[in-house]
Amino acid sequence: MNAPNIDSVPSQSDGDVVSWLTNQTRDQRFIDNIFAELCIRLQGAGIPLKRATMNLLIQHPQWLGARIIWADGKREAEITRVDYDVQQRSEYIGSPVHEIHQGADEVREKLERDPSQGRKHALYDDMRAQGLTDYVAWALLHTLGKRHVVTFATDRAGGFDDVHIAELRKVLPVLALVSEIRMKNRLARTLLETYVGSHAGEMILAGATRRGSGTTVRAAIMICDLRDFTRISDSWPRDDVIDLLNDYFDAMSEPITRHGGEILKFIGDGLLAIFPLSDPKACANLLHAVSEAREAMAALGERNGMMGRAPMNYGIGVHVGDVMYGNIGSRTRLDFTVIGPAVNMASRLETLTKQLKKTVLLSRAFADLVEHDFALEHVGEHAVRGFSEPIELFAYSG
Repeated sequence: MNAPNIDSVPSQSDGDVVSWLTNQTRDQRFIDNIFAELCIRLQGAGIPLKRATMNLLIQHPQWLGARIIWADGKREAEITRVDYDVQQRSEYIGSPVHEIHQGADEVREKLERDPSQGRKHALYDDMRAQGLTDYVAWALLHTLGKRHVVTFATDRAGGFDDVHIAELRKVLPVLALVSEIRMKNRLARTLLETYVGSHAGEMILAGATRRGSGTTVRAAIMICDLRDFTRISDSWPRDDVIDLLNDYFDAMSEPITRHGGEILKFIGDGLLAIFPLSDPKACANLLHAVSEAREAMAALGERNGMMGRAPMNYGIGVHVGDVMYGNIGSRTRLDFTVIGPAVNMASRLETLTKQLKKTVLLSRAFADLVEHDFALEHVGEHAVRGFSEPIELFAYSG
């Protein structure tokens, strides 16, 4: 991100600031950069800003929101993520952000007055300790009733005057529109990354949205499946089954992502991931991910055992080859995935792990690429459903 150039921002009126925000920010992708420059321009318009924040609620599987903080003299704003459990913490309960989420449109606190006469919250004490004299928070209204929060503070003796407040108010409607556009762009990217993976999401955003669009990729393919899931789902409480699946997918998925793999699909209790061979270390990375996933599953098994639950077993099939990577489906409902004989082979090997009582089975084609660096167990040639010739297989237990 390119930080705003403080020295290049001329003195201007509040009208100039609104005009800039309306007409000259369309090429800036990031709301934190826009917000930092906005604050600098407001200073240039004569508003004595010392500190400002935006508190944005976002749709993300891990975080409730994001907080953008700008301070006087800074070229960039700082972004911090906000966890979901913040709503149960004292830093949020009773705060101005909480008040606005509860329906208030404005929270104003004159920090110079006797603290016993004002609102009670640790945030106000912190701001007084920083020498701030006045604070105002407003609801930043997006479409469909979504409420976010923007705040401004000053250290000017006497605080903001009426003219300052009026000029700040003029910015709010345009800031709401500009921030919503950037949030929706970020939300689209986040949702695609969450549901189809980062690489597939980038391709979709780049225009790969027609049925049949895609490319051929040479990749190592990994398919994993949880054992005895039908029995578990029939006998366990629903919420326990969901927790088990989430823990299992965390144990498997985090090492895959950490080592450069891309998870394309969760299929019930199974997952499909690829490691494109554009990375020379892709096959080794896959096995490193398998090793770390094995350790995570063992730790999960210990925790389940302490709760009286049976250990979870799983099987992994691994192959390497060319796959078609792209859009498949009906005219109105598409899936971005990989298909081809190489995917079918990985799926068949995963099924064979039950018969051969091996946790991880590798094809000869994959083993040839890693056997000098990893200890593999040769398990002979075996018939594979859908393939005319027996396939030479290896097990990996590292």
